[in-house]
Amino acid sequence: MKSIICIASAALLATGAQAQTQTAPAATATTSSASKVTTGATVTDTAGGTVGTIKSVDGEFAVLSTGTVEVRLPLSSFAAGASGPVIGLTKAQVESAASGATAERKAKLDAQIAAGTTVYDQSGGTVGKIESVESGFATVATTKNKVKLPTSAFAAGNDGPVIGMTAAQLDAAAAAATPAAEAPKTGN
Repeated sequence: MKSIICIASAALLATGAQAQTQTAPAATATTSSASKVTTGATVTDTAGGTVGTIKSVDGEFAVLSTGTVEVRLPLSSFAAGASGPVIGLTKAQVESAASGATAERKAKLDAQIAAGTTVYDQSGGTVGKIESVESGFATVATTKNKVKLPTSAFAAGNDGPVIGMTAAQLDAAAAAATPAAEAPKTGN
């Protein structure tokens, strides 16, 4: 299973001595490395070992795929090497950091999914409260409905669990999923 994790860029900066000449200013390294961080580029560590490939570049971030995990990193995490982008961690170190971050995030989410906890949307708006948690599902009570969601629908947020819908969107989805009452049958 792949997961996208943001790892602190300071830990991933390649050392200047191995990724660029000693006399080049840091701003030049960022500019030149950003120009070499392109989709499909092979990323190596400072010893020349393959770390992975760039899956995508979006603005000031790139997604690095090791084949096992995907991590979203700022372009400033990469230095320009002779054959492409260089990062200051080995493939094993990137995968270990991603696994540790995933475990931390899961533990945080597990602690947040509990009865009485407020659920938020992606903008920080209140969706409702969790009424109960049972067998991989949490029942969320909005002001209009009670909706049973799989716990995989939640992400850990700063203030509590987050879902990808606003309260209005969740209520609309619940209304659409509720079967209409059958019309009475007329006799024959």
